[in-house]
Amino acid sequence: MIILAFFLCHWFFSLFFQTFFLHRYASHKMFKMNSFWEKVFYMCTFLFLGSSFLNPRAYAIMHRMHHAYSDTEKDPHSPHFIKDVWGMMIKTKNIYMNYQRFQIEPEPQFRDRYPAWGFIDRIGDLWITRVCFGLLYIAFYITFASYWWMFLLLPIHFFMGPIHGAIVNWCGHKYGYSNFDNDDHSKNTLPFDFLMLGELFQNNHHKKPNDANFAKRWFEFDPSYPVIKLMHKLRIIQLRKVG
Repeated sequence: MIILAFFLCHWFFSLFFQTFFLHRYASHKMFKMNSFWEKVFYMCTFLFLGSSFLNPRAYAIMHRMHHAYSDTEKDPHSPHFIKDVWGMMIKTKNIYMNYQRFQIEPEPQFRDRYPAWGFIDRIGDLWITRVCFGLLYIAFYITFASYWWMFLLLPIHFFMGPIHGAIVNWCGHKYGYSNFDNDDHSKNTLPFDFLMLGELFQNNHHKKPNDANFAKRWFEFDPSYPVIKLMHKLRIIQLRKVG
């Protein structure tokens, strides 16, 4: 039970900070927050993504490209121009690394002020940092795992961020239903998207990319949105108005 609880906590907390901080805040600026809270959520993103930490600037540039070129050859991770999930993950990684290392300058429309915290950005992408997180996961499993098969979950811990991204970008543009014609292949993969905290409502999101609520029909529910609304009411963040 301890291992299962640890796995589920890592899955959902890392996913929440990826959707809340990297996606909805860094990429789309769906809400504002002051510098104190930005650093709090920056640190949480670093800690919960752990060995698969993603630089907010590089993530945001790449995600904006995904919207601008959705399901075309210039899309960083469209499943319709890559033969398998592994190929899509490798292509995404290479583009991410180019922007993370400033090896290429983003196109003018993607140049903007993105969240940055030099200290976390520097250590978050170091291999030694990723290895240390991995060793912590292994140590936890050695201490608490009851059966050998539990160790098969470790690779998911190591690559949690990329795995979440692969599920969303592959399934969310291949399988499911559409509420809107967005001139792309975006889909809503699950009517009740609990496992991915709203991220699989891709068709809805591509229709209104700046709306913090990814659910649009009566039977759809975005699990992240009530948390975001609560933060807004507590004045931790300030939601932007969406026309």
